[in-house]
Amino acid sequence: MALLTKEEAQAILKKALSYSKADEVELSLRGSEGGNIRYARNAVSTAGESSTMSLSVSSTFGKQTGNASINEFDDASLAKVVARSEELARLAPPNPEFMPALGDQGPYKEGKGFIAATAAMTPDTRAEMVAKSLQAAKDAKLEAAGFLENSAGFGASMNNKGLFLYSRNTDVSFSVTLRNEAGTGSGYAEKSFNDVNMLDALNLTKVAAYKANASATAKAIEPGKYTVILEPLAAADLMAGVIGGFDARSAEEGRSILSKKGGGTRLGEQFLSELVTIYTDPYDERMPGSPFTGEGTPTEKIVWVEKGVVKNLAYSRYWAAKKGVKPTPGGGGGRGGGGGGGVIFAGGSGTTEDLIKSTEKGILVTRFWYIRSVDQQTGLVTGLTRDGTFYIENGKIAFPIKNFRFNESPIIALNNVEALGTPVRQGRVVIPPMKIRDFTFTSLSDAV
Repeated sequence: MALLTKEEAQAILKKALSYSKADEVELSLRGSEGGNIRYARNAVSTAGESSTMSLSVSSTFGKQTGNASINEFDDASLAKVVARSEELARLAPPNPEFMPALGDQGPYKEGKGFIAATAAMTPDTRAEMVAKSLQAAKDAKLEAAGFLENSAGFGASMNNKGLFLYSRNTDVSFSVTLRNEAGTGSGYAEKSFNDVNMLDALNLTKVAAYKANASATAKAIEPGKYTVILEPLAAADLMAGVIGGFDARSAEEGRSILSKKGGGTRLGEQFLSELVTIYTDPYDERMPGSPFTGEGTPTEKIVWVEKGVVKNLAYSRYWAAKKGVKPTPGGGGGRGGGGGGGVIFAGGSGTTEDLIKSTEKGILVTRFWYIRSVDQQTGLVTGLTRDGTFYIENGKIAFPIKNFRFNESPIIALNNVEALGTPVRQGRVVIPPMKIRDFTFTSLSDAV
């Protein structure tokens, strides 16, 4: 029952709506089905499947709102959850930032996030993919620990202003760590897609295996400022603060990387290198997003940074009304602050290997971990390299090196970009491998 058709979802929402006595009521019905396999020390440790569905009801009287949810869908249960939300609304304090619900804002385009092949994955499908990964680990005389998960889901929303929304999506993700028996070498790989046909668990395991064996004899070098080649995974790790940094309210209230000292924002300024363009596009097939926001407005492509210049900030409906501007489609919520879909960093051409070939001396970083914020306004973060860090000399990998702690602002890093490769999907972002000068490593780490 967890994957309902548009008509099935609409029927449940209409029934629940019929019980409402509130000034406004918004209903959200969501369901998902999927499965997973976890393995460690070259053996499967757990496997399972899940199927969930829930209904959330938000009822409002004036500016008082109450919320309740349930996972039972008979008439009595639907009536009960609506009544509970109304009871809570009567007890809630008025919301000074309340915005009335929207009616139908269509037409809406068809989303691209649902792939039938991913939805059709079975325990056998997952077992076959993991078996190949385990065999690659054994062939390389390494121990593997990994996780494979897939899901298919739907979301449907309705309110008493005439709005009805429905969309479907799928997702499959895989991550694997390989280590040698001595614990001196480690490699890691991670990918996620909407389409399972794009996920090659065997090749990802082989890449991680190569790094595990290649990093086993790591040498210590002095901390300092180095040119770095960040693989897409490392680049995505570092840029998390930038990805969520375009909210207008945070910037205007002085709480973000786009705030200016003394007031104002960086909108319209040359903020990053001319090589950097960042946008969101819910219809980009590499990482499709929802065709509409939770409030019901259609999403669209939005350019946040163009050749280093900040072009847009994300305005929620409340903040836009307060400032007398137009709200951003999807503004004020979600990664990237709006626009729908994941964040996309436009890049150049070529691979990580091409960036290595262009580097006289530098460091290749597989990924970062344990990243923590140091200064919210400058974006300064600290963290560690992990699972394969290598020294580059004369355009080639010279030798593995011990891991570092780094202190760096992604804003400074994006101003020091020297070259970008071809963007690829990495988690919830599309991002290229990056060549960055003067990256700051502060100390050595014993982490492998």
